[in-house]
Amino acid sequence: MTDNKDDKTLSVAGKKTLTLKPSGVTQGTVRQDMGRGRTKAVVVETKKKFGLARHKDERPITPVTATPVARPAEPRPVQPHPAGRPAPQPQPHQPRAEQNRPRVGVVLNDLSAGEIEARRRALAEAQVRDAEEAKRRAEEEARRRVEEEARIAREKEEAVRRAAEEAARPAVVEAETVEETVEAARPVVAERRAEARPQAARPAPAAPQAPAAPAAALRGRRAGVEEEDERPRGGAGPARGKVARPEPAKPAPRAKGDEGRRQGKLTLTAAVDEDGGQRGRSLSAMRRRQEKFRRSQMQETREKISREVVLPETITIQELSQRMSERAVDVIKFLMKEGQMMKPGDLIDADLAELIAGEFGHTVKRVSESDVEEGIFNIADTDETMVPRPPIVTIMGHVDHGKTSLLDAIRHANVVAGEAGGITQHIGAYQVEQNGQKITFIDTPGHAAFTAMRARGAQATDIAVLVVAADDSVMPQTIESINHAKAAGVPIIVAINKIDKPTANPQKVRTELLQHEVFVESMGGEVLDVEVSAKNQTNLDKLLEAILLQAEILDLKANANRTAEGTVVEAELDRGRGAVATVLVQKGTLTPGQIIVAGDQWGRVRALVNDKGEHVKAAGPSTPVEVLGLSGTPAAGDKFAVVENESRAREISEYRQRLAREKMVARQSGSRGSLEQMMSQLQASGLKEFPLVIKGDVQGSIEAIAGALDKLGTDEVRARIVHSGAGGITESDISLAEASNAAIIGFNVRANKQARDAAERSGIEIRYYNIIYDLVDDVKAAMSGLLSPERRETFLGNAEILEVFNITKVGKVAGCRVTEGKVERGVGVRLVRDNVVIHEGKLKTLKRFKDEVSEVQSGQECGMAFENYEDIRAGDTIECFRVEHITRTL
Repeated sequence: MTDNKDDKTLSVAGKKTLTLKPSGVTQGTVRQDMGRGRTKAVVVETKKKFGLARHKDERPITPVTATPVARPAEPRPVQPHPAGRPAPQPQPHQPRAEQNRPRVGVVLNDLSAGEIEARRRALAEAQVRDAEEAKRRAEEEARRRVEEEARIAREKEEAVRRAAEEAARPAVVEAETVEETVEAARPVVAERRAEARPQAARPAPAAPQAPAAPAAALRGRRAGVEEEDERPRGGAGPARGKVARPEPAKPAPRAKGDEGRRQGKLTLTAAVDEDGGQRGRSLSAMRRRQEKFRRSQMQETREKISREVVLPETITIQELSQRMSERAVDVIKFLMKEGQMMKPGDLIDADLAELIAGEFGHTVKRVSESDVEEGIFNIADTDETMVPRPPIVTIMGHVDHGKTSLLDAIRHANVVAGEAGGITQHIGAYQVEQNGQKITFIDTPGHAAFTAMRARGAQATDIAVLVVAADDSVMPQTIESINHAKAAGVPIIVAINKIDKPTANPQKVRTELLQHEVFVESMGGEVLDVEVSAKNQTNLDKLLEAILLQAEILDLKANANRTAEGTVVEAELDRGRGAVATVLVQKGTLTPGQIIVAGDQWGRVRALVNDKGEHVKAAGPSTPVEVLGLSGTPAAGDKFAVVENESRAREISEYRQRLAREKMVARQSGSRGSLEQMMSQLQASGLKEFPLVIKGDVQGSIEAIAGALDKLGTDEVRARIVHSGAGGITESDISLAEASNAAIIGFNVRANKQARDAAERSGIEIRYYNIIYDLVDDVKAAMSGLLSPERRETFLGNAEILEVFNITKVGKVAGCRVTEGKVERGVGVRLVRDNVVIHEGKLKTLKRFKDEVSEVQSGQECGMAFENYEDIRAGDTIECFRVEHITRTL
């Protein structure tokens, strides 16, 4: 502090204001060493003050403002060095500038003896820990070097042993093996030696230095005050007594062009890799290479493995080669040798694939796509599981002979009233009970168009009841029903109906049946016959007894405890219930929830409905039920069976659908060929087609309509069904009919409002029918309109040319005499010369005595001229005829 007389304020360092930081205080930072390579920056303040220090000679010391001097302090005893610690030794590896540099001044003027002792102990303990850590690292490095040397030695011994084993082999192989082994071990040895070299040159850690005495620290502080602004300053912590420690030897720097220098940032893989990122050939790879070379030298051939190759109907070359475990290139080479240029993606048939597999030494197992259907039909049943079942009876006969009426009388129902026109157009399946025994009846149509239905009914039945009207005797459909029953091998029971009519003659029926090899019992045969009357319900019990007697003779049995199997009797598309199929269970028991396959359709059974409209929980053998839940309407007559899961059902259904498409395509391509071929055939033959879109209530009716229309076709015109299906007429049907210019026929179905509006806009005609007679007659009349009219010529007469006159402005005119018949103007004429027709045309003029006349009779003379023809000669004959076009019908 200074005292200025001119300024009356108290100030420090010459300033007029009192401040907390006088000008005699300077600040700096020192780097505090925290041990183990950790440092910390500490702010240090140095006070510059005036003080008096006494020398031993008691001479006064003037205050010096340039250099700060420590305050006079009481003499303190110097602490002796610890007994067990040697004096500090200079480190040889430290630079000279660091050794000669004076210590940094540390402020110790306010520390007590206890604090100095505590800090000295802390420094000593840190030095001891550093020494122990250095010793532990050295021991660990020595142990690692020993292990690496041992491993390298083992690798050398292994390489020498392998080289000795290969000594018996050719000299070339031996030399290459030894060289590869040495080359593989050389980088490892060189790397380990490079790592071991700098550690061997590193000196052992020196003993820790003893802490300096407080007096020495004071002297060091006084000597190093001038360097405080240039070096980091120690803080007030333990760094004030900083002691120099030995620094670890730095590794030699790499050359600038060293290839082992790390490029880019350090990754975890590179840090863990002991080889510094250099990867050599592994021993396994070396062994594989040696084994491959040995096999190539010794020309060893591998043993051929024969496999069983599963071959479908068609297979690609690539897939065949994979199943044989052969290269596709080898298969292609074999085919090229056989003269076939093919690619790996080409399809080949099973025969060629079997030939290829046999050439390559493999066995073949042929499979077919139809194998997906194996195991669902014709499952064998044992005699122990068989139980009696009701008989299945089919009512067959001519149309209007009373089949459905007879069945109504047996069922005590009125089915005929529900049939349009009083004729059966569906197969009806019913079940009745007589004396505690059940009988299943199947009613078939008798119309000629339903031949396929009768055939299906005969195949699915046990007994055929042939209904013959006593007043009408044997008719064509009766004969056809007899043939169907004989073809199916089922016994026949003759029911002579309508015996109540006055014109009934049952004996005539029995006699006519003899002509078709049906011998009734009254005629000495084995066929049962019963005279019945459906109208008066006469002898119906006798008919049922005859059926039960025949069933007892047949001894009908079936296994009810197995998966269901049977036949589709009829199928339709119901508006509210979807696809509905009437099925006849022949084996097993059908229950709701099971998955069935019927034809090319499949589905899960949602409900079972009997002939009375009641839902049932199960349907045993010989039981007719309606099945709900199919994906579509199967064809009548298709077999159905229960499968285990949906995937199997879908697979079978897709296979059958694909088969049906292929058959349809083959049939179309075989009948029509390409578009050019079809057009040329139509032009050459003059064939005309009548396109139709047919929608019906059930699949069987559609089939009958298609069969009836197919029979109407001739060489000139035929009906072409563009689309047919069960269900109502929809808007898509209208679009299809418009595109193909076809007429739409609905049989027992109607069109919805959208379809009617679309048909009205497009001008498409929709015709509805409920009797197949009317449908066939209308289509027949429409197809008859497509027939070209018949051209008919009527001969009129002949005239002989006597003279030819050349008249100006008229041309040549023939003077003729009518020799036969008459000649009319405007009719067709032919000019005949030497019995050869020269010209055919019309008369331009016909005159008699300069008058134009309409006709000239025989024996008279006249003049005639032709239209656009004048090559007329005397002696030619003119033949007159009239052409008429007559409309034809089918």
